Amino acid sequence: MIKRPVLSKTLVILSVSAFLTVIAVNYLPASDEQEMPDVIVFDQEICGKNLRGPVEFTHLSHAEDYELSCSRCHHDYIDGENIWEEGNWVNKCIECHDPCDSDDNVKKLKVAMHRNCIECHRKLKKEWGSTDAPYKACKDCHER
Repeated sequence: MIKRPVLSKTLVILSVSAFLTVIAVNYLPASDEQEMPDVIVFDQEICGKNLRGPVEFTHLSHAEDYELSCSRCHHDYIDGENIWEEGNWVNKCIECHDPCDSDDNVKKLKVAMHRNCIECHRKLKKEWGSTDAPYKACKDCHER
């Protein structure tokens, strides 16, 4: 019986491991990459208040069809200045904006969303005559 050196098995294992590592690093997405959701649903059900129903926010169409800058909605304020830049990690709104209560400078989710959405939609209506940007009737955004 011929004994093969243990070293050759070790080299084969190391070579295969190195090859797989190179493939994984170059072709698999990094764990810190985020996918942009098509639709985000905002629902006050979590607070026991769902008077108007949920809102389906078409994230993908706002980003692509309307060509909105990401920093129009995404933010990270320090000393009153939005320091968030495109490419930075995006926290879910609920991570900073409590769905039920406002806290000093951070408005609850409902107030923050209403301010942001209504302000933008009102501006679109006023400056460009848009009819696609509802801001007056609750039912235009809230599903019942």
